[in-house]
Amino acid sequence: MSHRILLAAITALMITPVHAETITLRVLGQPSGSGLIAQKKEQPFFEKLAATTGLDIKIEYLPVDVAGIPDTDGLRVLKSGLFDIVSLRGPQVSRDEPAMLGLDLVGLNTSFAAGKAHIAAFTPFVDERLQGRFNAKLLGVWPAGPQVIFCKPEVKSLADLKGLKVRVGDQSAANFVAKLGATGISMPFGEVQQSLARGVVDCAITGPASANSGGWPEATTTVLPLALQLAVNGYAINTASLKKLTPEQQAKLTAAIGELTTEIWAFSEELYEDAMRCNTGKTPCERGVSYKLTEATPSETDLKAVAAAVGDVSLPIWAKQCNAVAPNCETVWRATVGSQLGL
Repeated sequence: MSHRILLAAITALMITPVHAETITLRVLGQPSGSGLIAQKKEQPFFEKLAATTGLDIKIEYLPVDVAGIPDTDGLRVLKSGLFDIVSLRGPQVSRDEPAMLGLDLVGLNTSFAAGKAHIAAFTPFVDERLQGRFNAKLLGVWPAGPQVIFCKPEVKSLADLKGLKVRVGDQSAANFVAKLGATGISMPFGEVQQSLARGVVDCAITGPASANSGGWPEATTTVLPLALQLAVNGYAINTASLKKLTPEQQAKLTAAIGELTTEIWAFSEELYEDAMRCNTGKTPCERGVSYKLTEATPSETDLKAVAAAVGDVSLPIWAKQCNAVAPNCETVWRATVGSQLGL
């Protein structure tokens, strides 16, 4: 009888459901002062992710600047497993993986519609690179918004940038302004406003919403609304962290982040239009501070110069860098994105 009781006890233990421990996912987010996309979309999404998806997870969200980690280290952080999910800043992490820059070369994404088509075409290659080199799965890509030019001296066209110092976001932009006779200078976003005020730089490139939140219009006079790039960012997860989830859980997480990126695309377009009105003293100005910048009108020559920049400047230089680490990089880009442009 004692044996039957023991057997029954063992059987009961075997069929008793075992509840897995709640999985904690550490998320490294956009900088705390980077603007409304981080404040209104990204951070609330991750903080509510467990509730909205029903996943048995706990999210620990931390902006990259609060964590004290350089935003250039996003891919290294993913590979190390220090954070499970990272909100990658495309231009910054392209130093570690040049393929990222292929999503947003200067002159490539001159509108949101163009950006969607070009980014979708090259994303599979970028994802393949991240999985192979950084143990990271790319879950979504989104734009901060059209990157335009803000200047302290009055400018009316790209030709007026000759001889000026221009803060740029990446090497592609630096190469473009160099061809115009300007000097591209790289510096953290938080230093730009004071640098403009003190004359360290004459002009700077960013999105209108970021410029507004950073107070750039207080130190500039003119905005030239030529969309040079879209400032592409993305969400990636460490592959080992992803494997901690069941296939069903993975599908839910992937779908949720896919919905987030779709929302950000639409929100980014709304922010651009509103911020352009705010920066130039027009109404309605709903999400920013109203300023009185002069809005220069891009000439046909300017528009052609930006469009030609892909084939003339940004592609040739970037292709050499990308091919150096991925010999098929340019070939894949030309077969996917380039075919849409007729290159």
